Amino acid sequence: MGIEPLQDYSRLCIHTMTTRPWAVEEAVAKYVAAGVGGITIWREALEGRSPEAVGRMARDAGLTIVSLCRGGFFAHSREEARRQAIDENRRAIDEAAALETPLLVIVCGADPDQSLETSRKQIRDGLGAILPQAEEAGVRLGIEPLHPMYADDRSAITTLKQANDMCAELQSDLVGVIVDVYHLWWDPDLEGEIRRAGREGSLAAFHICDWKTPTTDLLLDRGLMGEGCIPIRTIRGWVEDNGFTGFHEVEIFSKTYWESDQDEFLRQIMAAYLNHS
Repeated sequence: MGIEPLQDYSRLCIHTMTTRPWAVEEAVAKYVAAGVGGITIWREALEGRSPEAVGRMARDAGLTIVSLCRGGFFAHSREEARRQAIDENRRAIDEAAALETPLLVIVCGADPDQSLETSRKQIRDGLGAILPQAEEAGVRLGIEPLHPMYADDRSAITTLKQANDMCAELQSDLVGVIVDVYHLWWDPDLEGEIRRAGREGSLAAFHICDWKTPTTDLLLDRGLMGEGCIPIRTIRGWVEDNGFTGFHEVEIFSKTYWESDQDEFLRQIMAAYLNHS
């Protein structure tokens, strides 16, 4: 049934990956000028920069730094690769703390050379290994289930139930789940699992875009809200009815939009946010 349309941009957050052609400095300036309230910074946007300085710049400009994206990719058939992944996640936690953002997005990983069950155990073990550092730094780890089309090499966690179960197993307030409509809109159990996440206090973030039909690329053809078939407003109603009061994060990977005029793209994002989110 959905809920009422949004009236302003105070809870709009845009991922730097959404406007990938802009350097983080330009993205901050453009978002602020447009009235955007928050930013999620991707680690690639920090390359060659001090996370402390980037965080200070964004906050001084008036943006809330909603999260750092991304950690994870714990699942590997080789032990050395698993150790390297844990070390990389420790660096990501340090970067999140330096940015002074409360959340590190976790894309869990998978390896086609082993079973999904093995990958899930490695994900659980990897999260457990970095959790003490995250707790010390005050950085929450947000488990983001991905669409099953990515189960081969990006995420063995493909449903919100699996993410909720992993949160329950790890038993820490600093582990939560991320509801990304692109990955979860198809799940017939989604409303119930959102209700469970709300009850257990684990709703950490809410990501929006749309699923275009037909899609031309399973990774790089996401749509603006309203361009596809996802019932975004209905899902927003579910997360907000279950206690979520955070930002609505626009995360669009699109070769088409990246090749377009980014100022015009930002205007389209702003319009789509009010009209279809």
